[in-house]
Amino acid sequence: QVQLVESGGGSVQAGGSLRLACTVSGKTYRRACMAWWRQTPGNERDWVAAIWTEGESTYYAESVKGRFTISHDSAKNTVYLQMTSLKPEDTAMYFCAADFNGQVVAGSWYEIHFETWGKGTQVTVSS
Repeated sequence: QVQLVESGGGSVQAGGSLRLACTVSGKTYRRACMAWWRQTPGNERDWVAAIWTEGESTYYAESVKGRFTISHDSAKNTVYLQMTSLKPEDTAMYFCAADFNGQVVAGSWYEIHFETWGKGTQVTVSS
């Protein structure tokens, strides 16, 4: 059974940094689209960043571009989200998602195209 497990969330002051990690277990893969999404209470889940594990093309939402960096360690089956210059509006539950079936098209980010999701990790940024 494929599982994604997120870690690294927590509380930080504005301007601080956090690094989230998402480890894949139960599946061997070479090419996948791995992404981070975030959600605040009462709102829809928003796409944050994505990376293709083969070729390592990366994509970012405008709201995080220049502050967040997504990366992948194939030896550890882990995708990271390095978050810097955090703002209170970055406060959310952050979810890791994976498309192992080639459904995702760069630039068109839909939850339905990601078939595997983690349970999330909370990030809280105080002013």
